[in-house]
Amino acid sequence: MIDSTKLILLVEDDPDHELLTIRALKKSNIANDVRVARDGEEALNLLFGENAIKPQVVLLDLKLPKIDGLEVLRRIRQGVATSMLPVVVLTSSDEERDIVRSYQLGVNSYIRKPVNFTDFAEATRQLGMYWLVLNECPSQI
Repeated sequence: MIDSTKLILLVEDDPDHELLTIRALKKSNIANDVRVARDGEEALNLLFGENAIKPQVVLLDLKLPKIDGLEVLRRIRQGVATSMLPVVVLTSSDEERDIVRSYQLGVNSYIRKPVNFTDFAEATRQLGMYWLVLNECPSQI
């Protein structure tokens, strides 16, 4: 497994949302490298494949091609090496069943993507500050 503990794994299929997220992180002076998976299958390959990465946090969209975000979350929580990995759902879904199911599967946080960039940038700044600066993780993750 590649030592990439300062890495952010962004699982996002919408190129506009990907660019907005990366832009908002940079605007907030969050200098961590961002690795992007554009579907659930790619995310799982990055986390469990031959050259697996171990990011500091996963930002996970739910509405993904190939394998949806809820299934990606389920597999992350089942993995021995990834079971305690911080996962933040960052999605446009406001469906109650998605929120409930995400927490049932062990998500650490569920954030709805704000519609305008200013609100999105602020939400991303707060997310980055908490998960990448303030939060303490066990050393074995």
